[in-house]
Amino acid sequence: MLLSFFFALREGGLKPTVTEFLTLLEALQKQVVLYSLDDFYVVSRACLVKDETKYDRFDQVFAAYWHGVESVTEDLFAEIPEEWLRKQSELHLSDEDKAKIEAMGGFEKLMETLRKRLEEQEKRHQGGNKWIGTGGTSPFGAYGFNPEGVRIGQAGSRNRSAVKVWDKREFANLDDSRELGTRNIKMALRRLRRFAREGAADTLDLSDTIRSTAKNAGLLDIKMVPERHNAVKVLLFFDVGGSMDPHVRTCEELFSAARTEFKHMEYYYFHNFIYESVWKDNRRRRSEKTPTRELIRTYGPDYKIIFVGDATMSPYEIAYPGGSVEHWNEEAGEVWARRLLDHFPRAVWLNPEPEAHWEYAPSVQMTKAIFEDRMFPLTIQGLEDAMRRLTRTK
Repeated sequence: MLLSFFFALREGGLKPTVTEFLTLLEALQKQVVLYSLDDFYVVSRACLVKDETKYDRFDQVFAAYWHGVESVTEDLFAEIPEEWLRKQSELHLSDEDKAKIEAMGGFEKLMETLRKRLEEQEKRHQGGNKWIGTGGTSPFGAYGFNPEGVRIGQAGSRNRSAVKVWDKREFANLDDSRELGTRNIKMALRRLRRFAREGAADTLDLSDTIRSTAKNAGLLDIKMVPERHNAVKVLLFFDVGGSMDPHVRTCEELFSAARTEFKHMEYYYFHNFIYESVWKDNRRRRSEKTPTRELIRTYGPDYKIIFVGDATMSPYEIAYPGGSVEHWNEEAGEVWARRLLDHFPRAVWLNPEPEAHWEYAPSVQMTKAIFEDRMFPLTIQGLEDAMRRLTRTK
């Protein structure tokens, strides 16, 4: 089994060596791992992967190879018993039935009612319209339907109507080594170029060398200049997880192209909307965050910022304190977005969803208004238009 896993990794492009594989076998022989797939994942990745940028690819191969193998996992719901959330059936309603179900009536009312349900509920419920459970029309639970609720214990999104998500969610970093399917993304990004020569003179200046040699009566006079590079400074913010999962490949292509084109580029991740912190590594996003205020202090107004996300979320996530689906934000997302835009006047938002769909999502319209109509579709034409917009002085 382990030998075939080794070859699966090699076929997946990771190329672990025989020595690394023997190191893993030695660790298993010494019982570093016992009866836990999670522990085996950590040890095998440490032994077989040398480059951190390949972790996402390792995760994909590992998940495909060990699919179906169970292990002991941590309890994700400290307050809600797991049996309440066990899926027995999934609710499927017609559009007419969905229209009859009313929302709770606002974010504050929803959270207040959830607290009461936690205090009152004593057992698991299935198919109801009030208690925390599964397959019903209650605002709290999984695999049912409600136009405005708190999703608890469900594997992935179904209706994209949750105001808040009670779950431990894992996001994967974008792979910056993915081969681009087209060179057009790079060509579009090049509209943002501003070349300069800075640093040590280490590149031959052929024209000046010929001119100086001619003036020197034919004696060779070599002239050197600093390397010419793109002097534009860029901050990239990628939305990850949830509704962005279908757009991972497109974002990876953009990420790869941007790292090639811009010498001065920094990137950060966020989920749904910008709040008081962002992060560089999705595996450590709970422990290693970068305060948004620190970005404002660190990077000057000459940086151009590009947000990449579908902007599809509950409007509460933008307009309300505590509206984030994953944590309690003391200030609304709109407040943090405007702070960034005040400091970085040249900013755009790239949306991977088709532009024809934008008018049907209130959160997209809100985000577009905050960015003063500087939202562009993540297409070649949209990229070109966005890059032209970033080059404007106003």
